[in-house]
Amino acid sequence: MPPGGFRKLTARQVEGYERDGYVCPVDGFAPERARAWRDRLEAFERAQGQKMTRGHNFKPHLLFPWVDEIVHAPEVLDAVEDLIGPDIRLFHLTVWPKDAGSGAYVSWHQDATYFALEPACHVTAWVALTDAPVEAGCMEVVPGSHKLGQLPHAEMQDPENLLSRGQALAVDVERTRTAYMPVKAGQFSLHHTHLVHNSRPNRSRDRRIGLGISYIPTHARCTSPRRVTAMLVRGSDRYGHFDDERRPTEEAGPQERAFHADAVARFRAMNAEQTENEAAVVKR
Repeated sequence: MPPGGFRKLTARQVEGYERDGYVCPVDGFAPERARAWRDRLEAFERAQGQKMTRGHNFKPHLLFPWVDEIVHAPEVLDAVEDLIGPDIRLFHLTVWPKDAGSGAYVSWHQDATYFALEPACHVTAWVALTDAPVEAGCMEVVPGSHKLGQLPHAEMQDPENLLSRGQALAVDVERTRTAYMPVKAGQFSLHHTHLVHNSRPNRSRDRRIGLGISYIPTHARCTSPRRVTAMLVRGSDRYGHFDDERRPTEEAGPQERAFHADAVARFRAMNAEQTENEAAVVKR
């Protein structure tokens, strides 16, 4: 245990994370606060005439002050600090909406795939804006699978798969014992970048909406020759492995949109490069 103890998690939760690769649930925000954020998201969807689904759900923290509020919230960062230390960057963020009754799902995968981060020590905080029970397609994980390290993946062409590149495990992993990670609106879960997980279609009567926030310690670097952006959200950075991201001041304003477009383009280019590298490995 660090001097002075942990900021938010208990010693048992941290031990569970190290053993199983995840912690769930963690209390974060009042349900009313989560509802207000959901309302902001859905108001923007109505204004745009387009839902935040695959292809449109990257890095919203660069567009919306309300998302910026979530990613900087001590309710989340205190727990993340307990796992990766006090100097933290936000490497990536995706919004995960599943409409009630839709066939949308997330294939079995590891978050680290195509991220090119070294070391592989990033933690994903999945913050629920709606209740996400088992029937709504909450995360399902293989406990302890983070100890397997990075596994080969391949692209799976399925429009219902919410993952940006349709990545799916290309090897068999023992899945006779899995665990579900249900969360209520305002709660969040934490999982290791190598944890094998998926989520099934939403069979509930309401949308399932969550933010998957990828946090890294500032000493982690992206090994791709293409330089990408990341936001410093806590502490200091003595390494300079990433270009800084600007915090939004206006909801999807012109400056926000321009910076967001550049950051996403750089991330996608890096991601595509890693996909090609992984595909070459799988074919060998």
